[in-house]
Amino acid sequence: MTKAEYKALNLLLDTPKKIVIVPHHNPDGDAIGSSLGLFHYLKKRNHQVSVVAPNDYPAFLKWLPGTPEVLVYESQAETCADVLAEASLLFALDFNALHRTGVMQSALEQAEATFVLIDHHPQPEAFAQFTYSDVGMSSTCEMIYHFITHLGGLSLLDEATATCLYTGIMTDTGSFKYPSTTSLTHRVVAHLLDCGANHSAIHEAVYDANRTSRLQLLGCALKNLTVLPEYRTAYLSLSQEELKAHDFKKGDTEGFVNYGLSIKDVVFAAIFIENAQEDVIKISLRSKGSFSVNAFSRAHFDGGGHTNAAGGKSDLSLPDTIEKFISILPTYKNALNK
Repeated sequence: MTKAEYKALNLLLDTPKKIVIVPHHNPDGDAIGSSLGLFHYLKKRNHQVSVVAPNDYPAFLKWLPGTPEVLVYESQAETCADVLAEASLLFALDFNALHRTGVMQSALEQAEATFVLIDHHPQPEAFAQFTYSDVGMSSTCEMIYHFITHLGGLSLLDEATATCLYTGIMTDTGSFKYPSTTSLTHRVVAHLLDCGANHSAIHEAVYDANRTSRLQLLGCALKNLTVLPEYRTAYLSLSQEELKAHDFKKGDTEGFVNYGLSIKDVVFAAIFIENAQEDVIKISLRSKGSFSVNAFSRAHFDGGGHTNAAGGKSDLSLPDTIEKFISILPTYKNALNK
């Protein structure tokens, strides 16, 4: 956004308003962290703020400050519709197209509020009056920090805001190991620590709260691991029966795909998860180096994301989806063996 746009937006925020913050469908740590981080900041500016998530999010994020006030559209559609209708300003966080909000897409298309898009995914659609897009950023949470900075609001950062933003940065950078983590990211994180974020407690709350059944599900996924050395590729899979046998809960498979990428010489990893409720195969893709899983997913699996982290889906069966995936790899053999 330009300086003039920040000034115009700051003028809008100078008077109390009803504001709605919306993350993407199946919100992750960055989506919820950025939403609640912005929520706390805007509350300090005396606005009436609501976070409306399209659907529920994992239990390992529900300790975040402000969680009890999050509305879930999937189960509270009528209440959420009223909140959307009354809002004069709507922040769209961590997604680049309205269809990424799933069940909320239609409601958002009809909303009359002024839209502000803050996101780090490539190729954002032009649905917002104000757009802050930066694909070089580690996370939307880092962008919220810079957004607040441009509005002159750093003095309003408190422990709750810092905790939410740190959580999103930590999860979206893979605990600061991904290439998108920059020296600026670390300077932002240092300030968040100074503002009260407890990095050790946050890491423990997110990563050390596993149920036994989740770890057993990971074991099942690893048992299904297949490595294709000629393509420097590994993939995992989980059927609906395997999920059910291990008491699957939302968020249980978060991070499983990274185990494939941890194998020596593997630069491309995927996990295929059968979702009987939506009658699709959910796909998560990860890569190292310059191989773009964003481009791969857009081309073959109706998805997208970042260069090294993307998602997609398939209407085929689980075996047929895996067969399709393998059949595509020869086209990318040279790119995968650079």
